[in-house]
Amino acid sequence: MELLNAFSLLTFVIVFQEEISCFSLSIPASPGYYQDGHFVIGGIFSLRVTAKDSRIKFGFNDTMNIPETDILNLTKNYQHILATVFAIEEINKNPNILFNMSLGFYLFNVDFFETKAMESSMALLSGESPPLPNYSCRPGKTDKLVAVIGGISTGISTQISRVLSLYNIPQISYAPFDASLGTRVWLQSPYQFPVHTEALYQGIIQLLLYFTWFWVGLLVPDDMRGEHFIKEITEEMINHGICVAFAEKGPVFPFFGEIGWYQLIGHLILTRVVIAFGNTHDFWPLVSLLIYGSIFGNIWITTSDWYTTISPFKQNPIYKYFRGTFLFSVHKNEILGFKDFQRSVHPRKYPHDIFIQDVWSSLFECPHFYEHGVRKLSQCEQNSSLSTRSLNVWDMDTSPLSYKIYASVHAIAQALHEELSLSANGDSFDKGGLQAPLPWKLHQFLQKGQLWRSINEEDNVNQEVSATKLDIFNYQSLQSGTKAQVKVGEFVFESHSVQHFYINEKLINVDEKQNQTPFAHCNRSCLPGFRKIQGYGNTFCCYDCDPCPAGEITNETGMDQCFKCPEDQYPNEQKNQCLPKIMAFLSHEDTLGAALISVAISLSALSAMILGLFIHYRDTPIVRANNRNLSFVLLVSLMLCFFCSLIFIGQPRTITCVLRQMIFGVVFSVAVSVILAKTFIVVVAFKAIKPGSTLKMWMVTRLSNAIVCCGSIIQVCICAIWLGTYPPFPDIDMQSEYGQIILLCNEGSTLAFYCVLGYLGFLASLSLLIAFLARRLPDTFNETKTITFSMIVFCSVWISFIPTYLSSTGKTMVAVEIFSILASSAGLLGCMFLPKCYVILLRSGGHSRKKLLKLLL
Repeated sequence: MELLNAFSLLTFVIVFQEEISCFSLSIPASPGYYQDGHFVIGGIFSLRVTAKDSRIKFGFNDTMNIPETDILNLTKNYQHILATVFAIEEINKNPNILFNMSLGFYLFNVDFFETKAMESSMALLSGESPPLPNYSCRPGKTDKLVAVIGGISTGISTQISRVLSLYNIPQISYAPFDASLGTRVWLQSPYQFPVHTEALYQGIIQLLLYFTWFWVGLLVPDDMRGEHFIKEITEEMINHGICVAFAEKGPVFPFFGEIGWYQLIGHLILTRVVIAFGNTHDFWPLVSLLIYGSIFGNIWITTSDWYTTISPFKQNPIYKYFRGTFLFSVHKNEILGFKDFQRSVHPRKYPHDIFIQDVWSSLFECPHFYEHGVRKLSQCEQNSSLSTRSLNVWDMDTSPLSYKIYASVHAIAQALHEELSLSANGDSFDKGGLQAPLPWKLHQFLQKGQLWRSINEEDNVNQEVSATKLDIFNYQSLQSGTKAQVKVGEFVFESHSVQHFYINEKLINVDEKQNQTPFAHCNRSCLPGFRKIQGYGNTFCCYDCDPCPAGEITNETGMDQCFKCPEDQYPNEQKNQCLPKIMAFLSHEDTLGAALISVAISLSALSAMILGLFIHYRDTPIVRANNRNLSFVLLVSLMLCFFCSLIFIGQPRTITCVLRQMIFGVVFSVAVSVILAKTFIVVVAFKAIKPGSTLKMWMVTRLSNAIVCCGSIIQVCICAIWLGTYPPFPDIDMQSEYGQIILLCNEGSTLAFYCVLGYLGFLASLSLLIAFLARRLPDTFNETKTITFSMIVFCSVWISFIPTYLSSTGKTMVAVEIFSILASSAGLLGCMFLPKCYVILLRSGGHSRKKLLKLLL
């Protein structure tokens, strides 16, 4: 019996001594907000920014004494606590969720310090603060703990998980999704709200492409998230032709690392559009720099984890200068009843809420005093409501983080419901002897469950979804001078091939001063008429502008290559537009065409006059010499030569293309054959009149007629073969003349064309040779001299014609041939008939002249 009493006394002393040890450490350094229930959910939040954490790293003695000026209350983060309280009250009102049992909570504020997060995690386990590791000082609190929600950043979530995973207690992190978070802890990693990063990348890229922003900067935290973000989004941007102007890593608060301040300022000056990936508190050391950089009108593209209106100042500089910011947020529905709940919040309603005092003091500027180191409100507005506060200090809309916290509470409650349901089905469920289920039993339900399931969402815990919808918001100024997030578009991502991007540009306010979309390129886009030339040592977004080469254009800005106009068009002088080409041919309205027509008609009239003169004086010796009939034929053929030149003028058609070369070849062959016959008569006639000659003049005449017929028939045969094989036809030339479509007659067979010319050259050369040899024959009416001279003119003209014809194009080519026809014909007419006309008119006596004048009049 004495032994039993001694053992009982020893047990009491040990237990009492342990209780004394626990209570002796219960200095309210980081007091929490506690509400009892059958089950308790822990919450670790960040409600303020402090200058530093002066506590010892491995001991949790509270020696921190921070002046009030070094504390920045983040009033909007108080909504995180309200979301927790609202969700728990909502669950407790529903008896079907937890079988008429209740949820409680134990909430802590750890600012943004990881050491505080570790201390608060241990306080949740021991029931007191500062905690005593591995001791439960208040089993009434600690034994009811089923799960913990926290924290706001990856670093804080990691430290919480290092403690909770030792006891296998579930943790749901509302920090931005970090794929590397599971590798930072030893045992059970925290549950995260997954974000389809591929959807975020594609949504940002679609926004950049929509505004044609191809020169973009990246600002990320200096951690694994930042490294991963830079690597993946850079690859996607390059695939879409977008360049990264700079990629800077900012120090993650509260570790103030080194950063090239002047270099970053230079980047902000030169780069208008910046993608900021990370939490707002990640960039607290850069706040002043971002305010300074916003003077240059930078446009920021962020995620829902970035709050430009987080601080509670009425004249918040970040809030003022962050105009035109675009924000991507996972689509969410508004929490039903949460706004009404916020309107009802008041310090008198929640007297045990130790955090509401500071928030209320900041929001309503209430006088306060300190009692035992705790701020107390002395006077405040009666019936004051959060709904009366301006947007820059409080927003009644649910923030993305508050929504995550609300969903986390419901996920834990759903897991508890399923665990309790199993216990009830196994007949081991006893409400009278209620005990909280072991926390580790909830893992199987959280792992297979959905964080959004209880509130009709589709995003799964720790697994990706098939389709992700992102809302696009734009920060804008309201008439009151404050800013609000205005939804301006949305992006739905199902796969790389199935994407839906919509944006209402009318709702966007990018630049308050200029009200226009900023320019975001490495350099100005090349204007129409220029092409991009890649510069040496630069990215593909930086280039030089080079004028398009001749014959090519660019009709849009920023084109990589010039292109040729269609064949029926040509570039203008600026090389930025294609103009329709002008139809070009030698027409009757052209000055050149009209002049040639006048010359042709005049020479034809002159030929007709000479023919009339020769007919009138047909019995004179000078006309009868060398066969007057041949002279008449020659004059008629020359007249036809002048007229055939008219067929070359006008728009080429099939009939004109065929006739003009045929008529030209045949008529000229007749004319040259006549000249050859005349030359033959001169030579043979002298032989015929010699004594003893067997030649008769009638034989000479018939032979000369045969020469004309044979010479003409051969040319007719050549032309017939030409027509039967490859005749001339109308054609167009779009390349020879700039800005013109030349309508021309394609000669068809070039060989046949030159055969016609060659045959004429053969006849002319033969006539020239014979006439030259017979030029000294004695006779008063010897024509060999005039024939020689006329053939020299004829041959000179056509020899000059060939190179000139080949080197000319368009109407010039036609004009050259017409000129050659007129010049050669005029040479024959002038050399052979004008001297005879002179003799007839001026040297045949006055009687003849008077008779001619009388005839003409």
